[in-house]
Amino acid sequence: MTSGMRFLMGRMMGTHVTAPELRLHRQFRSQFLEPPRTLVVYVPPEYEQHLHKRYPVLYMHDGQNLFDSSTAFGGNEWRLDDTAEDLIERSLIEPLIIVGIYNAGEHRIQEYTPTADPKLGGGKADLYGRMLVEEVKPFIDGTYRTVDGPEHTGLGGSSLGGLVTLHLGLKYPHIFGKLAVLSPSVWWDNRIILREIQQLPTKRPLKIWLDMGTAEGGMSLKDTEMLRDAMSAKGWSVGTELAYSEIEGATHNESSWAERVGPFLQFLFPAH
Repeated sequence: MTSGMRFLMGRMMGTHVTAPELRLHRQFRSQFLEPPRTLVVYVPPEYEQHLHKRYPVLYMHDGQNLFDSSTAFGGNEWRLDDTAEDLIERSLIEPLIIVGIYNAGEHRIQEYTPTADPKLGGGKADLYGRMLVEEVKPFIDGTYRTVDGPEHTGLGGSSLGGLVTLHLGLKYPHIFGKLAVLSPSVWWDNRIILREIQQLPTKRPLKIWLDMGTAEGGMSLKDTEMLRDAMSAKGWSVGTELAYSEIEGATHNESSWAERVGPFLQFLFPAH
């Protein structure tokens, strides 16, 4: 059975499902941003069997690309549920809940960028962050059996999703303690994210996965190396607090990012 066939079309407050089905919450409305969007939630295989157990949570941007080829860009899903389930069953990662937040289509650039560009627009990342922290996370914590605390809460995304992940991680280290930053758009606004790192008074208590494919074009690889070096200079220990990976031949697309799901899950959510 494919991921797309396993969706449970739940209402906003959800219903119990037999793991590992996905729960779909449509028309999630925010006071900070329009339009309403969809949340898709993966629960681990054991979720309905251990009713008193609570789980860490990974929040992911571009949620429509994660689990279902029928909604994924270009029809290429990340297979995030399949990979997580395999790693859980092999005791390579701890069981976790994964929340995919669908992007808002034409508003994606607006919401995933911390500053405005004269030609491209943008600059609403902080409002998007308030939606996540003040609305989405409380909804998930109230609906699912989650473990609170930054050491149990992750945030992740690719491209502009990688940019907004790092920006919000720096802003909310007391909320998100684990970051998956794949192929980040370091170039945005003359590398504003580098300046954010350099201007930090002290290193944030974050565990970060950072990567880039060698065939993503332009200055992408060099930019990401600069980001790695800036974080290292600020105090992140490469290899322990900061995992950095350059993937030979990888390009800027969903299929390439799907190949990195296993490694970043094992780094951020290793089995105890």
